[in-house]
Amino acid sequence: MATIRIDGRDCPARLDENLLQACLESGADLPYFCWHPELGSVGACRQCAVRQFAGPDDTRGRIVMACMTPVTDGAILSIEDQEARDFRAGVIEWLMTNHPHDCPVCAEGGECHLQDMTVMTGHAARRYRFPKRTHRNQDLGPFVRHEMNRCIACYRCVRFYRDYAGGTDLAAFGAHNDVYFGRAAGGVLESGFAGNLVEICPTGVFTDKPFTSVYVRKWDMDGAPSVCPHCAVGCNTIVNARQGSVRRVINRYHDAVNRYFLCDRGRFGHGFAQAPSRPRVPLRRVDGQQAVAAVRDVLDRFADMAADGPVVGIGSARASVEANFALRNLVGPAGFSTGLTGAEHDLACALPNLLRATPARNPTLHDMERADAVLILGEDVAATAPRVALALRQAVRQPDYGAADAAKVPRWMDAAARTMGTGLRVPLFVLTPGATGLDDIAEGIRRAAPDDIARLGFAIAHRIDMNAPEVADLTEDEAALADRIARALSAAGRPLIVTGSHYGMAALPHAAANIATALAHAGRDVALSVMQPDCNSMGVALLGGVSLDAVAGMVRAGGIGTLVVMENDLTRRMAPDALEALLAGVRHLVVIDHVATQLMARADIVLPSAAFSECAGTLVSAEGRAQRFLPVLSPDRPIQAAWRWARDLARAVGRDPGWADLDSIVAAIGTSCPALAGIGAAAPDASYRLDGQRVRSAPPRFDGRTAMRAQVSVRDRPPVANPDTPLSPSMEGSYGADMPGALVPYYQQPGWNSVQALNRFQQEIGGPMRGGDAGVRLLDGDMPAAPAWHADIPPRFVPSTDRILLLPQELLFGTEELSTLSPPVAARAEPMVLRVGTDWPADATLLLAGQAIGLPVVRDAAVPPGVALCPAHAGGAQGIVSPVWADIGHAGGDAS
Repeated sequence: MATIRIDGRDCPARLDENLLQACLESGADLPYFCWHPELGSVGACRQCAVRQFAGPDDTRGRIVMACMTPVTDGAILSIEDQEARDFRAGVIEWLMTNHPHDCPVCAEGGECHLQDMTVMTGHAARRYRFPKRTHRNQDLGPFVRHEMNRCIACYRCVRFYRDYAGGTDLAAFGAHNDVYFGRAAGGVLESGFAGNLVEICPTGVFTDKPFTSVYVRKWDMDGAPSVCPHCAVGCNTIVNARQGSVRRVINRYHDAVNRYFLCDRGRFGHGFAQAPSRPRVPLRRVDGQQAVAAVRDVLDRFADMAADGPVVGIGSARASVEANFALRNLVGPAGFSTGLTGAEHDLACALPNLLRATPARNPTLHDMERADAVLILGEDVAATAPRVALALRQAVRQPDYGAADAAKVPRWMDAAARTMGTGLRVPLFVLTPGATGLDDIAEGIRRAAPDDIARLGFAIAHRIDMNAPEVADLTEDEAALADRIARALSAAGRPLIVTGSHYGMAALPHAAANIATALAHAGRDVALSVMQPDCNSMGVALLGGVSLDAVAGMVRAGGIGTLVVMENDLTRRMAPDALEALLAGVRHLVVIDHVATQLMARADIVLPSAAFSECAGTLVSAEGRAQRFLPVLSPDRPIQAAWRWARDLARAVGRDPGWADLDSIVAAIGTSCPALAGIGAAAPDASYRLDGQRVRSAPPRFDGRTAMRAQVSVRDRPPVANPDTPLSPSMEGSYGADMPGALVPYYQQPGWNSVQALNRFQQEIGGPMRGGDAGVRLLDGDMPAAPAWHADIPPRFVPSTDRILLLPQELLFGTEELSTLSPPVAARAEPMVLRVGTDWPADATLLLAGQAIGLPVVRDAAVPPGVALCPAHAGGAQGIVSPVWADIGHAGGDAS
């Protein structure tokens, strides 16, 4: 640490930061535009000028740009110096000469960094009276709206889009006063992180296009902290709502997880919460037809059904821990299913123990960014976990270090990494069955069937540690690649292994665990990350249960009278014939969901559950981090949280669990499930008070509350406080930068109304929140003394002449269940095609269970022989969640 003097005040500062960061951390107001904590400094805007003095005796000093000047111990500077103030005022005046000054109609109005900095600088009058430069705007797709005339040329957009996110279709054109930020020609922004331009841009050049159609000013929206439900990474978000509907989702900072950025699926995928097809009232089947029914009638009907044989429940990896636990309580542990098919269930339930038993760190996203060698083993993380892919890009973006630059090598690189020689670059190896979004930065790429990828992983482990099982009959090419990857990982100080359960194949994470164990034995600070398919896959695995295959066995044995399916579309999990056999053997079917699934049409009872924006609950990420999402809306009755429906069903059959609110069921989970005992610490309970009051969910300028329900009643009805959250449903309450990170509903401080106000909530710029980060890690513990090697090496994959291995392929847009119900994401859905190798016969078709898979065929040189990639749940591949063999047919004939 160092001490610097700012306008006569001594302030602590870090030696690895610049003066702008030090000023902001000290609480001083210093305007800036081009600097961003994650993008660094380029000195483009010249707005953060301060006067720096050479020492106590220096009375003149010099004007420097704070973002470009490193902190030195004893530095003396002045923000309030008149010449520095005049310099900043002149800069902002020139920046604003061509700005349209259209704040009243700009979507950024009220949360605009340019507004804040203009006021902070004191620029209040415009002297420029000449014609303004104008630009033509572009249509950039369904996510981002473009208004180039507001640009101040800070270069943040291209620095993020090209340098940080790896996009290539957005650039800076022109120079001087005619610089233009956009595409060479109008069109959809190709990057899956384009939506971050909305928060990166300090003006209104890039704005949230879906939000524009339901626009409300920032101060007129409620906010609540939430967790993204669209993959297992567990990114933190803030959900904004007004008048009973979600208006937008923005990033919520978490130092260890998503930090400043979200993927577009997480940012724009919230439309399912108000999909027109969503069930909103209970339905009951009467005389073969579904009809709206009263809640009491539905519960009485369930009591009658429960008396007609055993009740079995199918949970879901997209439902909260509380919802799954309540269903398990209703049906008993033996009758509760995780909602996962056989291989998928077995692997999901084994992963927590695998991560605990491996002597490797279970890394956070921020940890991944500091890796100095990365191996991706059999998982397209750019599609299954996009935010992980962005983190891996940052690892590879670390600068090259030559032998002469040993002093510049980061401290976390060990001696082996420091002596690798000239041109040190963080190597990334991608071993997958198909092309991925990280191939452009990969040092080595291998396309193979999952079995052969696993074999290669086992071979790498053996080359690092000879005690690991050896793989026989490797080809010369495979052996050379295994040697190359093993050398790169062994030479690294913080190697990272990333794999996943996407193919339902235990050999892949087992091979990754062997590599991690071998590297740990070699003294490396190794990390192992295993991706999972859904937002609560880890949570439901820790809860435990039986597989869908076991439920099908119960049906065949005649052991099910009533089947309760909670937030799980079984048509996406089971093949059509298997699902039909399951439903045919069940006398009664109950469906609890907030999504209109195909299963609902078959149900005897349908119960409408609350979406993530309307209830509180806990999700456990693939990292094992339990995090709480809180409601921003109170749903219209009879919609309620899924766990409350399960509780009411239990009451209907005389087994009242006694849960009155979320805190009581969380306490019950902690008592009943040792693996989930820590989830109570994920966030403060509903009794938490800040300065004796609830935390307000809306800014103090919130307006129009008395008119929001005018179509119902002209009488003012104060919003009802939700018993599951410590947040107040209005602007009444307390608020402060020191509130727990798990409860922050919006970012705002005096003089800071944009998302840049975040710097006032952090302990240090880019560091943890002042109130602590959200969530609690459940898998941390002591490392084993002598972990066992995995030896389930699969045989070599042999292509068949009459069959092909059909692999489910996840797409960034179009295959994830919830986001596909959001119109802007649906507009970005990728084409549903069947990808086959270049050797695929021209007249061939794929037959699954005798039915042709009706998808266009695309020949792709990246697909290995004997394998086809099919978008998950698309076309004739409904219910395919793990590899399956399909027959090859030919035009005019049967399968050969």
